[in-house]
Amino acid sequence: MADEEIKVGTEEKDIPKATARRLPIYYRYLKILLDSGVTRISSNELAKAVKFDAATIRRDFSYFGALGKRGYGYDVKELMDFFGNILNQDNLASVALVGVGNLGHALLNFNFHQSSNARISAAFDISPDIVNTIQSGVPIYSMDDLEQQIRDQRIEVAILTVPTAVAQEIANRLASAGVQGILNFTPLRLDTPKNVRVQNVDLTNELQTLLYFINTFDDKK
Repeated sequence: MADEEIKVGTEEKDIPKATARRLPIYYRYLKILLDSGVTRISSNELAKAVKFDAATIRRDFSYFGALGKRGYGYDVKELMDFFGNILNQDNLASVALVGVGNLGHALLNFNFHQSSNARISAAFDISPDIVNTIQSGVPIYSMDDLEQQIRDQRIEVAILTVPTAVAQEIANRLASAGVQGILNFTPLRLDTPKNVRVQNVDLTNELQTLLYFINTFDDKK
């Protein structure tokens, strides 16, 4: 089945979902290269850095027109600025964290803004021990204030780390409050309106998949 196509950037280009997933990786490595003094790079050299084959990189870049020059390669700064503009890196996005348990606390302690254009600006929980406190510089609100704070702060993205039993209910509340994207750390596959994109992060599944490939590789030795 062909990759799902999504719209990216100010010119509303339709590109495969797999390509869109790789754009932040390109941006991050280009920034590292530029900080290291690299000003020009070929697709083969970039392939060694990001661990994608050069043909994939050239195909991804081809969706955006002529980004490089034959015999010259790519200007690192120009390419980084180009992808930064597509990824809207100049605008800092406010993110809500819903559920401040062990995983939630770990995410609060991780400073997204150091490596991306997002920051957690509000968190929500039911525990009276942390509601109305500030954790890692982020105010913790009661779940009763969820919709109001989402609207007041114009938050469009939420991270969901609540128990599975209440995940769908919270997702419904987030959607009704105007959230357009949910990063879902719960095992539940959420049912959301078409205008709300869900990105599932199942750590257990990822670990089991990794173990499967390790065991399969070992069996072939």
